[in-house]
Order: sequence, then C-alpha cells, then structure tokens
Amino acid sequence: MPHPFDSFRLDKRRAVITGAASGIGKAIAIAFAQAGAQVVLLDLNAEKLAEAARAVDSAAQSFPCDVSSEDSVSQAFERIAAEGPCDILVNSAGIAHVGTIDSTSPEDFDRLFRVNVRGTYLCMRAAVRQMQAQQSGVILNMASIAATSGLPDRFAYSMSKGAVLSMTLSVARDYLASQIRCNCISPARIHTPFVDGFVARTYPGREAEMFETLARSQPIGRMGTIDEVALLALYLCSDASAFVTGADYPLDGGFFNLR
Repeated sequence: MPHPFDSFRLDKRRAVITGAASGIGKAIAIAFAQAGAQVVLLDLNAEKLAEAARAVDSAAQSFPCDVSSEDSVSQAFERIAAEGPCDILVNSAGIAHVGTIDSTSPEDFDRLFRVNVRGTYLCMRAAVRQMQAQQSGVILNMASIAATSGLPDRFAYSMSKGAVLSMTLSVARDYLASQIRCNCISPARIHTPFVDGFVARTYPGREAEMFETLARSQPIGRMGTIDEVALLALYLCSDASAFVTGADYPLDGGFFNLR
C-alpha cells in the first residue's frame, strides 16, 4: 500500500536547478537528489559548480551557464535535452542589491534585470519548450517578499522580484493545457553566505550585533534556513502539490501578517 509521503518522492524525475553552486540552489539540489531525482546543476561559477555537484550526488550532472546570456542558456538546455527530459526547473540563480532609486545606478539596475529577470525568462522559455513536447512539467521560481512589500533600500531588487512573480503567474496561466505547473516562493531573510558577506562588509567589527538585528526583523525572531526553503521547494515540485499552480508561497517568519 502506498505511503502518504510517497507523493513527495521525485523518483524518475529530472530536475534542473539554476544558481546551484551554493546557498539556496545547492540546498534544493541536495533535497531533490535525496528524494530520488536526477539533478542537473547550472551555475556561472564552474569551479564551485563542480564541487557542489560532487557534494549533491555522485550521479548529478553540472553545466556552467550564464543565465543572463541567451546563447549560454540555449547551449545548456540543448545539452540537457540531448540526455533526457526536463521534468522540473527551479530558477534559483539571482543577485541582490542594496539601494534606493537615487543611489541605484543605471548599471546596477541593468545588472539586476539581466540576472534576476532576463535569466528567469530565458530559462523558463527554454524549459517550457521541452515541457510542452512532453505535455508535463513543473517550474518553480524564487521571488521574494520584496516583490509585494515596500522594503527600504531595495529598489532594484524589488523591481526584479516583482517581475519574477508576474512572470510566474503568466506562465501558470498560459500553459495549463500543457499540464505545466508554475509557482514561486517568496522568502523573507534567509541565512545564506550573501547575508554573512553583507554584514561583514557593511558592519565590520559589529557582525554579531547586526546579525542579531537582522534576525529579529522577522517576527518569528530568526532568519529562515536554506533547508527550510529546500523543503518547501520539494513540496511544490512534487506530486504532493499537484493541485497547486499560479501560487506565490511566502516563507517569511510572519513578516506579512504578524508585524
């Protein structure tokens, strides 16, 4: 008799994960591999990507890819298609930025757009074409609470994550008939290497104090973990969420409703 948790398994599924060399992307790759998926890791940093692939699973594949480049994405997905299906795509590649509209240069703005918006678009476009051919697939994007909340000093980042949320809803609507589900996760502050680096650069000598301040900005009293993001991603990419599409899932420690 099937176990209720069997629906969380990803056996015989092939999952492509961008930004998989570190942080949230790597945690998702590990969780998916442990759930039985064949994982394909994409990232710009070839050296860290190879290390991550070895840490994730001995059978994991990895392809260096600049998600902001149409040629790089096309080449990566052609290699993926040549070896098997793309059952799941997780768009985790992204960059952050701190600044108001006044302090955000056009170069900063364009850089955020290229990676977070164009990168998500290009990878979804490539994956959808493969998923349409097989009449099935799941896409999960990483948005943010910044998409729907006026966070201070996050002008360009909020712009980019708002676009990710809107693209998620459009793809979910347009490909219902092709049995392609598309959702996104909107995390609040997650403890990643980026957070540690930001605190060290911005508040030298005050790291412990500022880390505690950032943690307390979530009503629950701490930052989220990359493993918590990975577990929600596993749910949204498995058959356990077969009735879920066009959804934006907050993972925010009570940020929206309990402040």
